[in-house]
Amino acid sequence: MERLGTGIGWRPEIADAVERMPGIDWVEAVAENVCPGHLPESLRRLRERGVTVVPHGVSLGLGGADRPDEHRLTALAERAEALGAPLVTEHIAFVRAGGPLTASPLLEAGHLLPVPRTRDALDVLCENVRIAQDALPVPLAVENIAALISWPGEELTEGQFLYELADRTGVRLLIDVANLHTNHVNRGEDPAEALAELPLEAIAYVHVAGGFERDGVWHDSHAHPVPEPVLDILTDLAARVSPPGVLLERDENFPEPTVLEGELEAIRTAVAKGRAIRGEAAAEAAEAAMGSVAAPATDATRQRLGLAQAALLSALVAGTPVPEGFDRVRLGVQARALAGKRADVVAKVAPELPAILGDAYRPAFLAYAQRHPMTGGYRRDALDFARQLLLDGRPEEGRARRELREWWLERSGPVPRSQRPAVRMARAARRVLLHR
Repeated sequence: MERLGTGIGWRPEIADAVERMPGIDWVEAVAENVCPGHLPESLRRLRERGVTVVPHGVSLGLGGADRPDEHRLTALAERAEALGAPLVTEHIAFVRAGGPLTASPLLEAGHLLPVPRTRDALDVLCENVRIAQDALPVPLAVENIAALISWPGEELTEGQFLYELADRTGVRLLIDVANLHTNHVNRGEDPAEALAELPLEAIAYVHVAGGFERDGVWHDSHAHPVPEPVLDILTDLAARVSPPGVLLERDENFPEPTVLEGELEAIRTAVAKGRAIRGEAAAEAAEAAMGSVAAPATDATRQRLGLAQAALLSALVAGTPVPEGFDRVRLGVQARALAGKRADVVAKVAPELPAILGDAYRPAFLAYAQRHPMTGGYRRDALDFARQLLLDGRPEEGRARRELREWWLERSGPVPRSQRPAVRMARAARRVLLHR
């Protein structure tokens, strides 16, 4: 496996700072935010300097009941080739459910949700991973996710689930130690036990990130400093195996560059501490043979998983009854977290909306989210939200309503509205006539 070194998640907000940071060996970019034909200049400059760039996908939904979407796989492959990446990464999660497989409406979570650690889910995930591997030009690594909720009736531990996945597919693993900490707080799972069960020789690299605890629930925010317990798990991992790469993730509330550099130094120190515990003699452990063959998932297996995931997602985003065996309180926390994330991301992809609505934006969107689950991407969600506000007569007549209406009309059609003076004057004349 290629040695990556120490890296940081590349985000547009900190692009300039990342370019100036000392000791950055590689960066990771969210795949869906990169256009192959128009790479950000910052990423171009980093690549020219020899800095490795890895695309990190968030929307493939390899843990979902359906087979991976061909268009999404093609897009991920194009980004890997455009960036000259040595590998691509995705998540062990589902992000949508419903549709033809379950004869129910297709729903989007807008977030990574955990798959049940069952034989059915493992069979489906293994087949989906193999489909993705065949479609990608470079190796694939998949990441364990953080979870607020637990599935009832699980048959495998996290470590057993990941071990079998790697053994049956040969896929690499992206181990997020912050997510192991999250699952320790939220689900009572011992990070040391999970690491002991993992196929450590399959690790491609490691994620480190921060979060916060509220009312006994750990939120994997990627917007707070990395806490000591997460660094301790990193040390434990490094005491067992030499990780090919370690990367700091930060998505929001970006601090001064010196603070990020301090966190990177803390990560290097944690890895060095683990290396000292392990001893140099074990640093070059041989990789175990992997890739045993398993039968493909049957349609019945996919349908069982699809029905279970659709029921859970519907309870989270559409207010349907909580499926049997789930913790109602914890599902409520997850539902509110999903709605909050929707509001935050819509505000990023459509910054005009909070600018137009001001302080009324967030409560209005959260109220909208309770009654209208997301069925498409975030840009579609922004348009649907604005349309619903206008239909509900909000905001009341005035500047904000006029601006919201113009914003929606400009973006809801098949092509942007013409800005030619004659056309704009005709539109204004029609509005005057309609209001007479």
